[in-house]
Amino acid sequence: MASRTHLGFAPLLLRYVSLVLVASLWPVTAGRLSPAACDLFNGSWVYDESYPPYDSESCPFNRREFNCLRYGRPDKLYLKYRWSPNGCDLPRFDGRDLLERWRGKKIMFVGDSLSLNQYNSLLCLLYMAVPNQKTNSSDNGTLKTVIFEDYNVSVMFYPSHYLVDIVREKIGRVLKLDSIQGGRVWLGADVLIFNTWHWWPTRGPSQPWDFIQDGDKILKDMDRTEAFSKALATWASWVDSSINPATTEVFYQGISPSHYRGQDWGGSPKDSCSTQTQPLNASTYPAGPPPQEAIVLYTLRTMSKPVHYLDITFLSQLRKDAHPSKYNGVHYQNDCSHWCVAGLPDTWNQLMYAAVVSRK
Repeated sequence: MASRTHLGFAPLLLRYVSLVLVASLWPVTAGRLSPAACDLFNGSWVYDESYPPYDSESCPFNRREFNCLRYGRPDKLYLKYRWSPNGCDLPRFDGRDLLERWRGKKIMFVGDSLSLNQYNSLLCLLYMAVPNQKTNSSDNGTLKTVIFEDYNVSVMFYPSHYLVDIVREKIGRVLKLDSIQGGRVWLGADVLIFNTWHWWPTRGPSQPWDFIQDGDKILKDMDRTEAFSKALATWASWVDSSINPATTEVFYQGISPSHYRGQDWGGSPKDSCSTQTQPLNASTYPAGPPPQEAIVLYTLRTMSKPVHYLDITFLSQLRKDAHPSKYNGVHYQNDCSHWCVAGLPDTWNQLMYAAVVSRK
């Protein structure tokens, strides 16, 4: 039994190692937004007295999970850092301009709570750019929507932890790696921003499925990175077969890192994000990229339809200081996965804005 398990794992390990090696051979701009002369995703965090771009306490959309100042965070230095790419400038976010470019359009985030984090940031950025504008909010339990009425811009969030479907059947809740029925809702959007990974390693009572269906096989469990890879391939096929690039723009938010282990950034194993007040000043991240990042790159390279890749992983790895930790309104003892708003997700949206203005 042990030998079969070992033999079954070896090809899988080789597969992921080969993906990482293939990704390392691509040009640095592979799958990214910027031309070769300007890689917006490599750079450093610099102190900027003009930051943050808005007052989080004045944003009516700021969720308690991310509203660090309201829930007692005493330091504010984390708000003062601006992302500075190597060799070029990142356009400053202009919410009024983005609302005008998106006039009459529907913008939809699809993903997990990291997608919600970016959605929350975008709402604040757009609202604070034109603070007296009329807005209308709704939440039907599946879809959250805020309409900026003066521009007829709808910004929506559709929760989908895995992008593929979870279906309740007689045997229980089944995660179907080759099914995206939820995509019928996404087709109404003019701009789609996807993400997944955060929930794939989850086990125990928080796991929202009982079985995995992989083709004709029903499994109690499987390697989570392999399952993630198969689901992402299903999503890629859906985009290629369902999206018309002339009418719908697609973004993919990269892997958002967590900071629970100090040794990941060269600190003490006892450290976590809760003791950090400044970004890491480094050109590489000691723990290296997550293996799933290579899978995302590989998947995007195989697609026939264009997708803007928001390669946020490295720049976010440097922001060990930017998590809510205990300063959140949902009683997490130490949240080192999500991000304060205002804060790092504003830069994610700044990078998305740079993609929008570069295309139009």
